[in-house]
Amino acid sequence: MSLERYRQKRDFARTPEPVESGKTLKSKPIFVIQKHDAGRLHFDLRLEMGGTLLSWAVPKGLPLKHGEKRLAVKVEDHPISYAKFEGVIPAGEYGGGTVMIWDQGTYTALGKSPARDVKAGKLHFVLAGKKLDGEWYLVRLREEDQWLVIRSGDDHPAIPGKLVDVSVLSGKTLPGIAATGKSAPTRTSDKVADHHRSAKKSAPSPKASAETWVPPMMARLVSRVPEGNWEYEVKFDGYRGLALKQADHVSIYSRTRHDLTAKFPEVAAALGSLKADHALIDGELVALEPDGRSSFQLLQAFEQGSEGPPVCYYAFDLLELDGESLTGWPLEKRKARLKKLLPRTNQSLRFSPLLGQDAPALLEMTRKYRLEGLIGKRVASAYEPGKRTGTWIKLKQVAEQELVIGGYTDPTGTRPHFGALLVGYYKKGKLCYAGKVGTGFTAAQLSLLLDEMKPYHRTDCPFTPPPPVGRGRYGQGFTAAALRECHWLKPHLVAQVKFTEWTRDGRLRHPVYTGLRRDKRAKDVVLETPPAP
Repeated sequence: MSLERYRQKRDFARTPEPVESGKTLKSKPIFVIQKHDAGRLHFDLRLEMGGTLLSWAVPKGLPLKHGEKRLAVKVEDHPISYAKFEGVIPAGEYGGGTVMIWDQGTYTALGKSPARDVKAGKLHFVLAGKKLDGEWYLVRLREEDQWLVIRSGDDHPAIPGKLVDVSVLSGKTLPGIAATGKSAPTRTSDKVADHHRSAKKSAPSPKASAETWVPPMMARLVSRVPEGNWEYEVKFDGYRGLALKQADHVSIYSRTRHDLTAKFPEVAAALGSLKADHALIDGELVALEPDGRSSFQLLQAFEQGSEGPPVCYYAFDLLELDGESLTGWPLEKRKARLKKLLPRTNQSLRFSPLLGQDAPALLEMTRKYRLEGLIGKRVASAYEPGKRTGTWIKLKQVAEQELVIGGYTDPTGTRPHFGALLVGYYKKGKLCYAGKVGTGFTAAQLSLLLDEMKPYHRTDCPFTPPPPVGRGRYGQGFTAAALRECHWLKPHLVAQVKFTEWTRDGRLRHPVYTGLRRDKRAKDVVLETPPAP
């Protein structure tokens, strides 16, 4: 079992996590459960096997009632020395946040060959820890990295209240560990530790970096190729990101100014290597399919830890460089300076080139290679921060719309968690109903999305007017009884949805969920309809 993926994800000059695997002195294999606050609170189950710690992220923690099931997402193997790691991973690093050793002990695998059982997708094991003991199963689902952890045997006795939220190593809570800003001793080499201390000392604070943030320029959706002189480039399907490099510090911000740096450590490391003291770059964070296409669904799977696709940052504009603003420069000149700045061999940081002015031929190319579409930019145009003036346009091959989640229905048949999302958009300050979205979800997304929605429950319908009662078309209708059973939400979460067309009554036809837009505010979601030719 390899630690290559673990090491690739981390910069050990900046994180205090252990480098070397280490060894245990126990006669039985060890386990550890770590509680990890990395923006989203979850538990990590780690079992020693084959010289490493096999690891699963368990959002809700191990189930305690007989037969109860919880989602567990298989993540990269960790070194055995990680079983002693408790402390703070710096913001901006992979998994940035506070780590607590919630429980630890030894375990017994109830099978002749545990490694073979894991490979086959079913492991029966018994934990003997300070908080947890007894039997559980790990069972793999159809998706390679998605598992269920199931409580076997009797219900687990209640954990004493004073032990529920404290570390078995230090006796501290997560806030108590975070307050120290330190980690428990690890096996990191002195050389790496010295480098880490030096990097922390010299790096400016994220707050100082945020002060120079610039709102990104936006593109207007059009339905046909416009007249005039336009240059075109690929439209990517990912997260818009402004990358800011200041000396040794790098920050990546979404268009709503959320810090994305910790989620994309390889990209941040690549940006940190640029030969510039100060640079502000506009681009798109994407996850790549094997054929090189960007995929928003794959990017969502990457964030959830269920898949590990190549992730990169396609840079397409340069706003500032070493104290000089470039926003007034012509488009082609900004592009040329950006290309010169970017490295040619780093796969995490790529240049998005201008492809020419033959829009019909380029649109045919996007159809052939199943790309999302094109972005058009007027020749010699300036960069206009925060504006949608029409000098940037987008031509889409697939109809897509960001929509606010205003509620959901109960599951039917064999589907767990929920049935369909009820979505809408804002018009003149009111949330207008746009239809039901019931496809496009993986088993993991159904569970995680239900957890995301629960904090926003409300008793009344947020749509004005409410969804209509009647048969409707394309499965978008409600009976009066079904409407009363809907679960309503405060408008906060934003979904990305693909569909074939809008119906005459303003509903989505054949909608498919592709993921959550964490870079978009609900109040900013309006109907994005191209003007008629």
